[in-house]
Amino acid sequence: MKITILEKGPDEEEEIIVKCDYLDENITRLLNQFKAGKSKLSFYKDSQIVLLEQSDIFYFESVDDKVFAYTADSVFETKLKLYQLEEELPANVFFRANKAVIVNLDKINSLSPAFGGRFEAVLQNGYKVMISRNYLARLKEILGL
Repeated sequence: MKITILEKGPDEEEEIIVKCDYLDENITRLLNQFKAGKSKLSFYKDSQIVLLEQSDIFYFESVDDKVFAYTADSVFETKLKLYQLEEELPANVFFRANKAVIVNLDKINSLSPAFGGRFEAVLQNGYKVMISRNYLARLKEILGL
């Protein structure tokens, strides 16, 4: 993939041009993010609405039909389902680790093999996330392994 960045002229509008054989899901997600311009997500905590940068989130977890976002020191609830977050978040940063968890790849300190063909990811806050073997091929693809 080649990336070219050109400086725009004073009377020109900013534009993004994508040349590809076909629009796969990764390119579509990326284009949707550019269109939306969203780097913050809204969450709920103690009857307040809180806006967080995506980069502050370590992982999302689904527990009893509720979805929670975990940061370094807090937990927030979101009304979105995991599949909705998966569609909205950048696929090269947020990865579906198992049926109940989406993890921020930028927050992983280490990966190690675990029992049954799974992997264990240790996050920067010390939390451990199991990566199901069903999602392992996608992780290897993202990491270039």
